[in-house]
Amino acid sequence: MPELLQIGLLFVGVAAILVLLIFGFSGPSIEKEGSRRLGDLKLRHSDSDNAKVEAQMRKAVAARKPKFTNNEGQMTKVEILANRLAQTGKNWTLSQYLYTCLAIAVILALLVFFQLGSPMLALLIGLAIGFGLPHMVIGFLINKRVSKFTSNFPDAIELLVRGLRSGLPVTETLGVVAKEIPGPVGEEFKEVTERIKIGRTMEDALEGSAKKLNTPEFNFFCITLAIQRETGGNLAETLANLSDVLRKRAQMKLKIRAMSSESKASAYIVGSLPFIVFAMIYYINPSYIGGFFYEERLMVTGLGGLVWLGLGAFIMSRMVSFEI
Repeated sequence: MPELLQIGLLFVGVAAILVLLIFGFSGPSIEKEGSRRLGDLKLRHSDSDNAKVEAQMRKAVAARKPKFTNNEGQMTKVEILANRLAQTGKNWTLSQYLYTCLAIAVILALLVFFQLGSPMLALLIGLAIGFGLPHMVIGFLINKRVSKFTSNFPDAIELLVRGLRSGLPVTETLGVVAKEIPGPVGEEFKEVTERIKIGRTMEDALEGSAKKLNTPEFNFFCITLAIQRETGGNLAETLANLSDVLRKRAQMKLKIRAMSSESKASAYIVGSLPFIVFAMIYYINPSYIGGFFYEERLMVTGLGGLVWLGLGAFIMSRMVSFEI
């Protein structure tokens, strides 16, 4: 009976994870897609001047929206991983990353095997940490670089505005930004100017950086340039308004971070407390809790607890995360 209960708990936990994954990776709603297409059809056949302008703007936005797919319609896993490495700003190759993951996995698996004598547990821990730890490090470096880029990007746009108002063309102002703004902003604009120098159009050069950065702020910048080219108008004034919007967006993010900091701290404490208590008990009395490493029933129970703990952490993370 206890074995059936443990297996049932594990089955329910795995089923719940599968349901969350299905909802997370499911496509768009059919009703919303139908409403969107109906609205586009009305705008396309309307005689109103405002409707025509809105349809033209939507067409420009859809035409210049950065595309994150390859020729077959979606990026492969290798291309996604290579793009993540490029987002860090480091000159790391895909082979170096894979060799590092394998080295960490093998070393940890050997250490756990010599310490506990369980080959299956050593293999699981080695693979989990060997491939999970570098992935977390890459994610940390990406977030750090994107945050630095986002904080300095409004200054770059204001420098563009001053250059345009002084009479410089857009391509030369991009080169000025690449020289004057340090950090990731200068590096990305330097790559844009280098692409333009070898014959690519400004839209294609900006789209390459947009695919690499994958940030809403830079996408707004590319879309603004595309709309200005389609509809005309004062580019300097448009970029000045965009800079103001990005600064207000950054302020709103800081306010949300301050308001949700207490909830995030509580979630971190609740999520890490079981592991801390387990480590302390294992350090004080290894025989009391060591059965989780070699007894099958306790291993199944531990896996079920980890599944439910993961579900709780996922729900708490969704509750304290906000998109602007």
